[in-house]
Amino acid sequence: MRVKICGITKPEQGKAIALLGATALGFICVPSSSRFVTIAQIQRIVKMLPPEVDRIGVFVNSDLEEISRAVAAAGLTGVQLHGDESPQFCQHLRHLLPNVEIIKALRVKTPDSLSRATAYSNCADTLLLDAYHPQLLGGSGKTLNWESLAAFRPPLPWFLAGGLTPENVLDALRIVAPRGIDLSSGVEIAPGDKDLTQVARLFQVINQA
Repeated sequence: MRVKICGITKPEQGKAIALLGATALGFICVPSSSRFVTIAQIQRIVKMLPPEVDRIGVFVNSDLEEISRAVAAAGLTGVQLHGDESPQFCQHLRHLLPNVEIIKALRVKTPDSLSRATAYSNCADTLLLDAYHPQLLGGSGKTLNWESLAAFRPPLPWFLAGGLTPENVLDALRIVAPRGIDLSSGVEIAPGDKDLTQVARLFQVINQA
């Protein structure tokens, strides 16, 4: 199972989280976010990571040029589109960045929100389901209704996000069957400041299961 820890801002924490077992780290490239990091900050973190760890930049309604520049400058291996990006936008991005993983996040407000998943089957590599929040685009700590996702079988691999913690992740995984999980606020002391004890606890729980 892929385990992505998102909202990394500190090089030492990024390295420690990778060594604890994270398969991917997420960097918020959205200036309005409390977890925002600059390209220079991402570069400093990436230099400390094992090469096998995926480096995912998170963008919200950014243009193609901005995303492409960030990927090249920061050495990103994937981009997560967390806004209103259309399938056509994802297709253009795929042509520009053929060797970069494209993750399309869907904010699930109602069960009908899941119907959008198939529209991205030919232009994204991975989906991510996050809880809907009227003001926040991610990292809200809100959980999804896992029961409503029990039969979710999209044509793409997908991450489960939204309010996951070391305490509830096994409950979620007993109900749903994602290819990976994504945590941010559930392993934090404050936005962008990860609690390494909680991260270690997460992998302990997962490995015991």
